Amino acid sequence: MKIATFNINGIKARIDALPRWLDAAEPDVVLLQEIKSVDEAFPRAPFEDRGYTVETHGQKSFNGVAILSKHPLEDVIRGLPGDDDDTHARWIEATVIGKTALRICGLYLPNGNPAPGPKYDYKLAWMDRLHDRARALLACEEPALMAGDYNIIPQAEDAARPDAWREDALFRPESRAAFRRILNLGFTEAFRARTQGPGHYSFWDYQAGAWNRNDGIRIDHFLLTPQCADLLRDCGIDAATRGEEKPSDHVPVWVDLDI
Repeated sequence: MKIATFNINGIKARIDALPRWLDAAEPDVVLLQEIKSVDEAFPRAPFEDRGYTVETHGQKSFNGVAILSKHPLEDVIRGLPGDDDDTHARWIEATVIGKTALRICGLYLPNGNPAPGPKYDYKLAWMDRLHDRARALLACEEPALMAGDYNIIPQAEDAARPDAWREDALFRPESRAAFRRILNLGFTEAFRARTQGPGHYSFWDYQAGAWNRNDGIRIDHFLLTPQCADLLRDCGIDAATRGEEKPSDHVPVWVDLDI
């Protein structure tokens, strides 16, 4: 089973690029971030025509997450537990029903800039809630994953110019420590389980020719429970997508699971 995460930076802006990538990559399940659309306005037809079930958790103009799945979905949950006052559409999860049931969680973690400040406080508080949900997933002792745009640069090798990000919310020590606390609960970071070394990125800014200079960062991640990590066959980044017509500033990251 091929599962991908893709921050599309606006479903309307990517209404041609996303189906084109789906046809080429043929993922079974896709977790989308930044759909920037309310649920009722999400264009379902191009995806349903390709055999995907569509579940969304949308928000007008910004944020918003979705699941596209060629397998049945059950027990869909919208919103990260732990704060009833949080109205941001940043979390969606469901069980993919196949030969092996798989719990999938799609997330769009807050950016947090400017840091320090209220937005950064929100980011760290959101990560505390994510830690709680991650611990609950592990307690189930079943195959599960959390994937999406984490807005976290885990290590210096995950940025072409790490010094340029030292005071950014994506790379501040507090952000990276919060990410490690989640990882150290017992998750496997899928990409680093398969590929080591610098030069692998999933985001390139639209400004200053970042793509042409390969001035990127790696902020889109898959975290797998031990039962899911046992199924991991491969993980990759479809970097070439960034050079196509009307691209997102992110590119798809995918895992291949033995399901």
